Amino acid sequence: MTASVIQQKLRKLANKEKSKILQGFFKTGPGQYGEGDVFLGITVPKLRKLAKECQETSVADAITLLQSEVHEQRLLALFLLVHAYGQGDEAVKKLIYGSYLKNTRYINNWDLVDLSAPNIVGEYLADKSRRPLYTLARSRELWKKRIAILATFRFIKQDDFADTLAIAGMLIKDDHDLIHKAVGWMLREVGKRDMRTEEEFLKKHCLAMPRTMLRYAIERFPEVKRQRYLKGKV
Repeated sequence: MTASVIQQKLRKLANKEKSKILQGFFKTGPGQYGEGDVFLGITVPKLRKLAKECQETSVADAITLLQSEVHEQRLLALFLLVHAYGQGDEAVKKLIYGSYLKNTRYINNWDLVDLSAPNIVGEYLADKSRRPLYTLARSRELWKKRIAILATFRFIKQDDFADTLAIAGMLIKDDHDLIHKAVGWMLREVGKRDMRTEEEFLKKHCLAMPRTMLRYAIERFPEVKRQRYLKGKV
C-alpha cells in the first residue's frame, strides 16, 4: 500500500475532539516538549489495526510517512518499520536501522521512541557493537537520549544489563523529566530480573539521582526499603 493511500485512510479516521485531547496530553503547546506537533485524533488500537492492513507497505513508503508533520502518520510508519524489520533479511534490517537513525528528528515524542527503539535499534545492535547508543546518549537532543536508553530494553530482556547501567550513569544528571522517567523505568526493568544488580547501582547513585528517576526505579520495592532509598538511608 502506498503512502498516499495510507494518508487517505488516516484522514478518514480523524477525530477533531480526540485531536484536542491528544495535543494536550502530548504537550504540544509553546515551549513544551511536543511543541507544534499535529494530531488527527486517532487512537493507538485503530493505528495498530491499520498497520496490520498495510503490512506489505514498502520501507520507502513507510519512511515517507515517518517524515510527516502528523503524529499518527509517524507512529503508523514506525509500526510498519518494526514489522518489516522483524520479517526482513539482514539487508532489510540494516536498511531500516540506518533509515531510523537518519530520521530521528521525526521520532520526536515518547510514544514514538518507546514503541520502536527497542525493536529496531536495540534489536539491530544486540549482536553488534553498542557504540552508537553512547553517541546517542551524549547528544543534546532529548529524543536521541531517550532512544539510547530505551534501546537497551532489548538487552535487558536477555539479562544483559551492562549498557543499560552505563547509559543510565551517563544520564543521571540530565535535566529533562522524560529522561528521568525513562532511566528509572529501565532500572526497574533490570531489578525485575536481577534485584541485586539494580540495588548495587542505586546504592552508588541514588543520592545524585533526580527524585523522579529514583521513584521510577524503586516503584516495585517493598515500602520499607523504598522509604530507605527515598531518605538516602541505604
